[in-house]
Amino acid sequence: MRTNINRRGFLGAGAATLGYFYSAPAYSAARMGRKPNETLRFAGIGVGGKGSSDIDQAGNLGEIVALCDIDEGHLAPKIAKWPSAKVFYDFRALLETMEKEIDAVTVSTPDHTHALPSVMAIRMGKHVYCQKPLTQTVFESRVLKEEARKYGVCTQMGNQGSAEDGLRRAVEVIQDGIIGPVTEVHVWTNRPVWPQAPTITARPDRADVWPEGIHWDQFIGGAPLRPFVEKVYHPFNWRGWWDYGTGAIGDMACHTANMAFRALKLGHPVAVSAENDELNDETFPGWARVTIEFPARGDMPPVTLTWYEGRLDGELVLPPKELQSKILSGDEKLPGSGSILVGEKGILYSPNDYGARYRLHPEALAEGKNLETPERLPSNNRGDQGMKNEWVEAIKAGKPEIAYSNFDEASLLTEAFLLGNVAIRTGKRLEWDGPGLKVTNYPEANQLIQTEYRRGWEVTRS
Repeated sequence: MRTNINRRGFLGAGAATLGYFYSAPAYSAARMGRKPNETLRFAGIGVGGKGSSDIDQAGNLGEIVALCDIDEGHLAPKIAKWPSAKVFYDFRALLETMEKEIDAVTVSTPDHTHALPSVMAIRMGKHVYCQKPLTQTVFESRVLKEEARKYGVCTQMGNQGSAEDGLRRAVEVIQDGIIGPVTEVHVWTNRPVWPQAPTITARPDRADVWPEGIHWDQFIGGAPLRPFVEKVYHPFNWRGWWDYGTGAIGDMACHTANMAFRALKLGHPVAVSAENDELNDETFPGWARVTIEFPARGDMPPVTLTWYEGRLDGELVLPPKELQSKILSGDEKLPGSGSILVGEKGILYSPNDYGARYRLHPEALAEGKNLETPERLPSNNRGDQGMKNEWVEAIKAGKPEIAYSNFDEASLLTEAFLLGNVAIRTGKRLEWDGPGLKVTNYPEANQLIQTEYRRGWEVTRS
């Protein structure tokens, strides 16, 4: 079955008209009469780019029964691979039509359309694997956490470094106190590697004809409607635009800050501030330095985490030279991304996107220590496929906590760093009430905690 929703006619359909927004009863695999050892039935929402490997890896663990993408070119090879799968261009139609025929979904769309398919699926009792960052806004991340708990589904965010044994062992090493109490963390990236400020600061002044195989209304989703322009937003460059992406911090912090966040048991920050390049209304700034302040946690002291992104005067924005000198020798330089955790006894330095490789300074701290294999956390070490394996294991066991990057964990990580974008846009040091989901010292910032949606694409709390 091929469902091609009319491009323009669908825009006027609101929640009541569509008839399937958030009203469906919850169906877990058990409630639907499916046994844990039965083959899981997956739907792939977004099957190009990262979505291609996501649905392929899910397919290694079950049956692919539905495929959805706004780009028919992305769909073609997957249709060839799974010819019996039903095909859609609008995930809302997929979820309505296939509600009783699927057990789980992968969501690998642009950031601005992560939340809605995920929350719709969760409220139908479906298990969800969603790419990082979990959502585009802080509010959406909170909603996904709340709904996953409420409906008891198994979830996983796609920050695949979470599966690496090296990351898991690094978490244990920090928590074992080998470098002492940590008060300072530095995380950096070489992103953006896509067009944004200072190169692009305004929308193109033209509108191209939609290619026959692109369903532009569905790409736009809940964002404000704008003309299609060839290669400007789709298939990859959406990351640099405020309406569709989350910038460098959204793209990479869920990877590169993940190890430190877990190791230090970080949760809601108490304040966030930023320095950055000149702002414009359309694209993320050319560089930024974001400071996130976390309170004490039990016997762990307060932590200041500094995030660095982009280039200033042609050079990567990086941690201070003085700190670099403590971990680098000879002609060694920092790589394009990594993290540094500064403790009272020493430093853990990871020259790795995922925090999966690391070394200790002074080197004597590592003597006689196992730095590779987790001793308490489960071993996985199968990377991206391992993330899906763990998610499916959680589903079959009925234990959401088995998935190491489940939405309980992933939402906290996502929220903390998406607040960095709010600080960038306001230019203020924002004091944050995490449980209350609000900025307390600058109320104007709260309008950036969530977003407005086109009718029919709303994400709401239940």
